[in-house]
Amino acid sequence: MKPEFIRNFSIIAHIDHGKSTLSDQLLLKSGAITEREFHGQILDDLDVERERGITVKARAVAIHCQYQGQTYELNFIDTPGHVDFHYEVSRSLAACEGALLVVDAFQGVQAQTVANAYAAIEANLEIIPVINKIDLPVTRIPEVKEEIENVVGLDASSALEVSAKSGIGIEECIAAIIERIPAPKGDPNAPLKALVFDSKYDHYRGVITYIRVMEGTLRKRDRIRFMRGGTVHDVIEVGQFRPHMQETEQLGPGQAGYVVTGVKVLGNIHVGDTITLQAEPAAQALPGYKQPKQMVFCGMYPIDATDFEKLRDELDKMALNDAAFSFTPETSDALGFGFRCGFLGMLHMEIIQQRLEDEADVDLIQTAPNVTYEIVRRGGTVQQIDNPVDVPDAGEIEEFREPIAKVNFIVPSTNIGTIMQLCEERRGIYRSTEYLGPDRAQLTYELPLAEIIFDMHDKLKSATRGYGTMDYEVIGFRAADLVKLDVLVKGTLVEALATIVHRSMADRRGRALVKKLKEEIPKHQFEVALQAAIGARVIARETISALRKNVTAKCYGGDITRKRKLLSKQKEGKKRMKQFGQVEIPQKAFLSVLEAGKDE
Repeated sequence: MKPEFIRNFSIIAHIDHGKSTLSDQLLLKSGAITEREFHGQILDDLDVERERGITVKARAVAIHCQYQGQTYELNFIDTPGHVDFHYEVSRSLAACEGALLVVDAFQGVQAQTVANAYAAIEANLEIIPVINKIDLPVTRIPEVKEEIENVVGLDASSALEVSAKSGIGIEECIAAIIERIPAPKGDPNAPLKALVFDSKYDHYRGVITYIRVMEGTLRKRDRIRFMRGGTVHDVIEVGQFRPHMQETEQLGPGQAGYVVTGVKVLGNIHVGDTITLQAEPAAQALPGYKQPKQMVFCGMYPIDATDFEKLRDELDKMALNDAAFSFTPETSDALGFGFRCGFLGMLHMEIIQQRLEDEADVDLIQTAPNVTYEIVRRGGTVQQIDNPVDVPDAGEIEEFREPIAKVNFIVPSTNIGTIMQLCEERRGIYRSTEYLGPDRAQLTYELPLAEIIFDMHDKLKSATRGYGTMDYEVIGFRAADLVKLDVLVKGTLVEALATIVHRSMADRRGRALVKKLKEEIPKHQFEVALQAAIGARVIARETISALRKNVTAKCYGGDITRKRKLLSKQKEGKKRMKQFGQVEIPQKAFLSVLEAGKDE
């Protein structure tokens, strides 16, 4: 198809503002899906997406529409709305010329609406504001238009008013996409340049690579080269998602689709790579994507040690499908062999863990997550720490730095005081307040990332009865009085329970942690001491009493010496057990580090 009849766009919005339903409605109007399929949110095909009701992976689809007697091809990408998956959104925007910014007709502009709109503006895309859910019993359409103009800075006079659920205004939406979003540029006869924007592993066909052709034409049986990976492969199949995979003869400039090359080695494919023809290569690769920076790390260990290699294979496949996820092998005295995994945020971590357990059927022990820190050593060298175990002795540390995030809260005006108090308790630095209307305000704070990721979202929703939203970005590292909090179980240091805390909160956190561990670790045949320590100084202790068997139950009356003999025999046995007995720590205990932080 000629590039002038192609339109590429992304659908971006805050969580639950109707992106996936609008995508389904576009598929329905173009005849790509039936009325029966429409009600199933067809693009959210992962089990975890259906279970949670959120979009986790961006999905690219090609549909054909008739407009003024001409057939147009619309390539669109349905994107996630949660802050943890913002990288998926930025990748999707790089493959488009325009974006539909969907805003709820009642909730209006929210934190992720602003973040995603700014990402689209930075990518120089044509943005069409779409006010969705106009069929709600209560709407604020004039106020929402005002918010779009004041907060996002877009002209809302020509904003589209639609209802994705009932199909109102969808034809006007398609017409606006064709009229207002520019056609892609590109010469079909130039040397091939195709951007790899995603990939996934198929057990039967190997790696399926998702591409957007920028220049040239890609055909079946072409011999192609991945410019970054340096590997050469034959094209077995090319096609598009309509919305299911459908084979085509070729992909030209501006078209998005997939290519199957039979690649089985996962390390050969990189998101952001450029595909070109081996016979007629392009002179220069496309710029690709900025590497995402993982900020939350945790250990993942197989419960059964024999599953280690299986876990490695599954993590490889997960990293192929999710460029923002990384992992490296590590060992722990308490848990054996496992992996240190990096994520963009807590929801991202939960999703990966759930996908590993559900899709790959791997039983995991997951340690408490922590953020990345910076340490300046005495010699002046700067070291990045993503595992509390790697923290050097206090005498070697010149400066301990923690990551700081700029957080934007959009909350009802009546809740400003509560949110300010919440931020002050978490060592936040106030920056600004901006009123978005008579009832809503935007608060900006600088907060330590460690104080945000664990339970800030839950606390915000509770404080604002569900109306508050937040968006954050890491702006750098700042020096703070931080210490490593160790946990000893029966005198043995358990590395997987170590955490980094601010000195002012260390005593409270230590007491809360050993109390929580006492609840989680079951009683043994011997006494178990739980201690929280900073260096050599123990700051909190709890003792789990021994599980006692009533050895004198069979003695009815008689001489007391017989009972004493049995009790002293039991005492000797317990002493031996205490010396050699191993303490079993259940999975839930490793996450009690988080619970202790919430209960402070």
